[in-house]
Amino acid sequence: MTKYFFSQLILNWYHIHGRKNLPWNKNKTLYKVWISEIMLQQTTVKTVIPYFKNFMSKFPNIQSLNNSKLDDILYLWSGLGYYKRAENIHRTAKIIKEEYQGQFPTQFLDLIKLPGIGRSTAGAILSLSLNYFFPILEGNVKRILMRYYGIIGYLTEKKIEKKLWYLIELITPINNTGSFNQGIMDVGALICTPKNPKCNFCPLKKKCIAYKEQNWIKYPLKKNKKIKLEKKSWFVVIKYKNKFWIEKNIEKKIWKNLFCFPNFDTEIKSIEWLKKNKINLGQENKKIKSFYHQFSHFKLHIIPILVNLSSYKNIYDTKKTGIWYDLHNPDDVGLPKPVQKILKIFK
Repeated sequence: MTKYFFSQLILNWYHIHGRKNLPWNKNKTLYKVWISEIMLQQTTVKTVIPYFKNFMSKFPNIQSLNNSKLDDILYLWSGLGYYKRAENIHRTAKIIKEEYQGQFPTQFLDLIKLPGIGRSTAGAILSLSLNYFFPILEGNVKRILMRYYGIIGYLTEKKIEKKLWYLIELITPINNTGSFNQGIMDVGALICTPKNPKCNFCPLKKKCIAYKEQNWIKYPLKKNKKIKLEKKSWFVVIKYKNKFWIEKNIEKKIWKNLFCFPNFDTEIKSIEWLKKNKINLGQENKKIKSFYHQFSHFKLHIIPILVNLSSYKNIYDTKKTGIWYDLHNPDDVGLPKPVQKILKIFK
């Protein structure tokens, strides 16, 4: 009865209020759901929608993605963050081409072997696209279960994770699994939100422990926020007319494989680099206003140094990883958000 009661309430709510017009919910395919699920990892629906649409216009199916270059994907991913996801998509496309004859796999055990696809993501892909019976356990679902059943604990605890998997397997219906999974995610995103949930509109409120206690804050428990470390980076912005020198980050962990201005952790190193490349830092050059860029575990204080060149210069680049980026005719390369922000000043 508990299983039926919970799932039926979610399904009834979804049929009336669910988000059925999201771009990946129209003409569903395994491929479209996969791309959306990867994009939605640690990212909101509102942010993902324009990126998803652009991605689909460039790569409408797995066959078009199979022959893609990583730079092509990173270009479309620029600004979305967590760029490891883009790399996983590229790697997965190559695996599907080589091991699955270019056809997206439909078996759970095949899916979870692919880069960036875990148990919940695999279940979401198969249930949302093919209506297969697989439960999911992403952030919204975890929060609903902990509040509904009054489970006290931290999301990072293994025993909590195990308990939540048991519960979601118990209440996920065999029929209409896809609608249920989309519905419970929608309830979490629209009603049972992390802050200020709209409990009066929730289909589950009658038997929800958190609602009865009028205390949703403790579900789940939150660890004290650590003070984010602050790091500094000097961006050397070399400009010649409408062109800017940018280099591909191959060895650096941050923004790997994206194109960025030459950057250094001390101002002295940035000056030494300029001298090494025989670039004069004259009085006419200046610093653009510094700004912060937030990462999950630290914040980066970016200090741009603008260097205006009076004549074209071939920048020293032994690895051939740098390009002159033309604002009027830009290359299709991946750019991190701070680089986009600086370039926008000159557009």
